[in-house]
Amino acid sequence: MTWRKGFIERTTKETAVKAELILAEEGFLQGSSGIEFLDHMLELMMKHSGFQLQLEASGDLGVDFHHVVEDLGLCLGKALRQALGDKKGIARYGSLMLPMDEALVLCAVDLSGRPGFYAKLSFPTEKIGSFDCQLIKVFWQAFAQEAKLTLHLQQLAGENSHHLAEAVFKGVGRILRAAVRIEGEFIPSSKGVL
Repeated sequence: MTWRKGFIERTTKETAVKAELILAEEGFLQGSSGIEFLDHMLELMMKHSGFQLQLEASGDLGVDFHHVVEDLGLCLGKALRQALGDKKGIARYGSLMLPMDEALVLCAVDLSGRPGFYAKLSFPTEKIGSFDCQLIKVFWQAFAQEAKLTLHLQQLAGENSHHLAEAVFKGVGRILRAAVRIEGEFIPSSKGVL
């Protein structure tokens, strides 16, 4: 089987990122963002999506994590868009409600070619360890923008910030797994293009 792949390299004065994303069946993360909590979330996402991510990233982490988190979201979004090509035969949509202990998150995606990010997430704490919870929305906003997909994330329950973050990353992994699945031969749009 030929795997669909995307490779992105992005270098700015603030960050340097190389990311290869492979739409496979058995997912894993190889490499690091330099941010342990984000690596944990990406590992969960890859496991549940079945995607394989080879990652090299560095940046101004002494300032804060914002630039690396945002640029990783941008790069992963671009890599996914590249891996999908013309989107011929894909399922296009994915959605589910994912529980993580007391947390419950609704996740839905449309690989529409139109970027949109809509989130109703309220983290109980400002930080998870040294990671700013607000950066979770920053990551997904950047990802949706460059992947050119519509992503909805809605918290239905949750009292623990770590559990809520896990539900989001696992949930998005699961819905992407469903949406990129090949189930036909045609582009799933009446317009003939996505």
